[in-house]
Amino acid sequence: MKERLIGFLLFMSALVSIASLAVITFFIFEAGLPLIFRVGIGNFLQNSIWQPSGKTPQFGIAAMILGSVWVTLGAIMIGVPLGLAVAIFSAELAPPWLAAVIRPVLQLLAGIPSVIYGFIGLTILAPVVRAAFGGPGLSVVTAALILGIMILPSIVSISEDALRAVPRAYRDGALAVGATQWQTIWRVLVPAARSGIVASIILGMGRALGETMAVIMMLGNALQVPRSPLDSATTLTSNIGLELAYASGQHREALFATGVVLFVLIMILNLLANVFTGRLVLWRSRAPSLSTMRTLWRNRVPASDRRSS
Repeated sequence: MKERLIGFLLFMSALVSIASLAVITFFIFEAGLPLIFRVGIGNFLQNSIWQPSGKTPQFGIAAMILGSVWVTLGAIMIGVPLGLAVAIFSAELAPPWLAAVIRPVLQLLAGIPSVIYGFIGLTILAPVVRAAFGGPGLSVVTAALILGIMILPSIVSISEDALRAVPRAYRDGALAVGATQWQTIWRVLVPAARSGIVASIILGMGRALGETMAVIMMLGNALQVPRSPLDSATTLTSNIGLELAYASGQHREALFATGVVLFVLIMILNLLANVFTGRLVLWRSRAPSLSTMRTLWRNRVPASDRRSS
């Protein structure tokens, strides 16, 4: 009876989660799609003029899309090499006691509020970037640097799990044929864990694309197409966060339409991550176990027979 009750409660919790997602999806699309159809999908996505007030309001999010792309790509360029290096070190090179310390420390990074990251970038990083490279300081490169740190927990944790899931026989086989430890890591383990690593990168992209508060504080919030990493810009999320409090009428509908575009982008990234994660699970199920590898080795063809053949 207790097991049935627990199963029913878990089933209801799952239904509540699915229903909540359905309600949020319906609410966003119901509020945003009418304006997209009135303005036109092409004009809404390709126009870079955002002028919600006046006699002839214009709603174009091209500049925001480009700003989001710039910031996300910059964060990936910073976070992926660093996160992959930390994952490889923690999974393959670090002593067990040090690996046990690295994971909780990285999990603490995920627990720090984004406003704290934004405050650090605003007070420390922005003046350094302004003095070293010029520009306003509150720019794409500043936001990318902070976001690159913010996505590290996702990239490191998933990539490390993927590396640890590679069967021990792969390591032993590579070392047995004369490969060095680094050759084993780079040419055997990383390709074998490629699906999990790619999934971590895609989830990191989604984290960077959906960040709001830190981006508002560090990006400068200029409604312009960024021509350089040192230019100020705005993103889809930062524009929604800044203007939704006082928006009404068509302006409010335009912000929800922006949310529709952001929702679609995030869903595409999550679907891609699920596809690569599914491939990783399928590969694990097909990967030979250590006992299988030992059986194949015991039943191998003798060296004399191989030479005669």
